[in-house]
Amino acid sequence: MEADKKKLALNIVSSKVNHKGFGAGAIDLSNVSGIIIDGDEAYLDEGTLHAKSKIEKGIKFSVNKEDVPNGRKAWIVWVAVDRTEEGAYYAGMTACEMLIDTEARRGWKILAEHVNKMDAAMKRKFIFDGLDDKERALLKNQLIAHNEEWWNRSDKALKDALS
Repeated sequence: MEADKKKLALNIVSSKVNHKGFGAGAIDLSNVSGIIIDGDEAYLDEGTLHAKSKIEKGIKFSVNKEDVPNGRKAWIVWVAVDRTEEGAYYAGMTACEMLIDTEARRGWKILAEHVNKMDAAMKRKFIFDGLDDKERALLKNQLIAHNEEWWNRSDKALKDALS
């Protein structure tokens, strides 16, 4: 009898289907991904949406920077992709700072900032506050390497911000 009961699960709704009732109005995350910038490397990590990226696994996060005195700076860049008649493009993008101390298994991030920045990316905004020139170059190179056609179709504001 217990197995017959439906379990409550996170409902990610696609805008391609007309949903009504339970779950209506849920956010469509199918066009959002995360890129990790860590040191000299930038890479796409599908675990970012659930805080299970390669660098976040096994880390206990705090909201106090003082709890991570030996942390290295890393970034999650939320990337929203959209499509026009010409094809897909990078539509919105925002960067969120983290500190990671792998040895101590401690980290710092502000979850509310990550959620708000993901929302801003989905609303087609570009926010790169805090990224230095090297990190911007790493991000740009990763975006082009992932799909140069998407980069070419992207807004001039993105290209200017990362140049």
